[in-house]
Amino acid sequence: MQHETKLRPQGLLLVSDADHDRLTGLARAFIDRAPVTAEELLMEMDRATITAAAAMPADVVRMGSAVTIRSDGGSMQHITLVYPGDADIAENKISVLTPLGTALIGAAVGQAISWKSRDGRELSVTIDAVEASPSGQRP
Repeated sequence: MQHETKLRPQGLLLVSDADHDRLTGLARAFIDRAPVTAEELLMEMDRATITAAAAMPADVVRMGSAVTIRSDGGSMQHITLVYPGDADIAENKISVLTPLGTALIGAAVGQAISWKSRDGRELSVTIDAVEASPSGQRP
């Protein structure tokens, strides 16, 4: 089943240089195993505005961020955006190589994001809060 991230308007995707380099490499490494998701992540990285990690605004989702999202129905969920090897749904650790993870990277508080789930449903959430990982995300 195909899924796709609805692209945010140009200029609304901010990614640190370190995340950009690692995520681009990750997407390329997964192109044969998960082509649709890898291509979506590559497209997001291609259009991202890249900045130094130290200059990233605190309210922008980056790797390792704890994110509070709100569904259109008002339910809240607290998740952490992680690399695939650290993903654990029981701990609400969402891989960047999922439709939601790809949609989240680089988005800011107050921004609504939407994507198609793997089963074809159109989903959307609003980002209510972003908190950087206290220990930082491993490179």
